Amino acid sequence: MTTPLTVEQLKPRLGQLTLIDVRSPGEYAAGHIPGALNIPLDRLDRALPALRDAAEQHELAVVCAAGPRAEQACRRLADAGIPTLTLSGGTNAWSGAGQALDKAPGARRTWAMDRQIRLVAGSLVLAGLLVDLVLPRARWVSAAVGAGLAFSALTNTCAMGSVLARLPRNRPRPGGPTLDDTLAALGR
Repeated sequence: MTTPLTVEQLKPRLGQLTLIDVRSPGEYAAGHIPGALNIPLDRLDRALPALRDAAEQHELAVVCAAGPRAEQACRRLADAGIPTLTLSGGTNAWSGAGQALDKAPGARRTWAMDRQIRLVAGSLVLAGLLVDLVLPRARWVSAAVGAGLAFSALTNTCAMGSVLARLPRNRPRPGGPTLDDTLAALGR
């Protein structure tokens, strides 16, 4: 069972727990809660042994932009026997409450994953409808995107987000912290 924390509850505990940000490296670099370590959701399984060890030393809290990816990470960690906390509303709630976000030096402005998903999904739906004017049955592209979005909402997962997280803009920058750097930091 994951325990949700409010911004007011998390703030005084930052130095007492290990905060894991499961957003893409690009999102993390553009702004993260001070002290958070980046372990992207798609790399979580590789980090399980280090997270298990870290959980023996400090409580773990998991955060993303708004909550769904953190909830998914918490379920996976719970399945591995690792208890977690989470921030209700994620980094959006943190910054919305007037709290500062740390940014990587020279970080590119990266859209939040949900915004990237809305852009791609909307573009695919529109393209499917427009191409259908010339090529009959192209509207099925739009139908497939709609079905994928409905499935995503029902399961609280997102295949499109997983694909977009692999794009260069969402990957670690050369010279920036890597997953190995984060795993080493967990061991300290």
